[in-house]
Amino acid sequence: MALHPQCRAFLDILASAGGPPLHELPIADARSVPKRMIDFGGPEEPVARVEDRTVPGPAQPIPIRVYRPSLDTNLPVLMFFHGGGYVLCDLDSHDRQCRKLANASGCVVIAVDYRLAPEHKFPAAIDDGYAATRYVAEHAAEFGVDATRMAVAGDSAGGNMATVVAMMARDRGAPALRFQLLIYPVTTFAGDDSPSMKAFDRDHFLTRETMGWFGDSYLNAEDRRSPYASPLLADDLRGLPPAMVITAECDPLRDQGEAYARKLEAAGVPVQLKRYDGMIHVFFNLGGIVDAGREVIADSAAAVRSALSASVGTA
Repeated sequence: MALHPQCRAFLDILASAGGPPLHELPIADARSVPKRMIDFGGPEEPVARVEDRTVPGPAQPIPIRVYRPSLDTNLPVLMFFHGGGYVLCDLDSHDRQCRKLANASGCVVIAVDYRLAPEHKFPAAIDDGYAATRYVAEHAAEFGVDATRMAVAGDSAGGNMATVVAMMARDRGAPALRFQLLIYPVTTFAGDDSPSMKAFDRDHFLTRETMGWFGDSYLNAEDRRSPYASPLLADDLRGLPPAMVITAECDPLRDQGEAYARKLEAAGVPVQLKRYDGMIHVFFNLGGIVDAGREVIADSAAAVRSALSASVGTA
């Protein structure tokens, strides 16, 4: 299937704005780009309550944003990690998506504002992600959530973090996660010569050069093959929570995401894989102008709702 016309229109909007590629901008200018894209996500949905607060972190307090779809207590909880190559984005860049996920899934969604590279190299970000997840699980009553119904989610680098946090939780014995939602995840920083990388490495939003810049900013050379950086290279994926892996047809990361889904399945992890035809990397954030951007949130929320629908020990 060819690039979807709605994605082509979005790329034309970006091209008309001009300017150098993202990876050639000063870091402050690069970080301003996602702020200019927020409205592509569609209108801001009201939720029952939004709260900005912090939780303790390994180096400093970690800002989080808590989205409650209702004021009921003991709700399931979804920890959300934003994308941006571990370099860009923040709580505001994915605010509209988190609101929609909370309303559609019935979960308390907790977005984590982890430390960014290059100021903070690996493993700072994943340490923050794990610390926030564990804190919420250990203080479930404080957050009005059910720690036995907890999932992790993220897009792109956030998808990398979600599955890495799941690996850390497995390896460290807590918390017990029920599900992982991986939206076009980065699964390797150790080189990618897959067909999708070759076919879509330019003129489809995310480029090979930008991925290289993200990797160089986030990782030292010796860390690229760590399973906590490149989970596709992990020796053992057994014992991870069930997953939904979402990919976009016209995304250079498509094949590495789908390879990771196959590796999870081979390790005995239940996996639902869905590829969205004609879509590009970032379509999850484009629900205001791309129909599939709304569809992917609905599909994601349905999968999370199903996975977290019942408490442990109930039908």
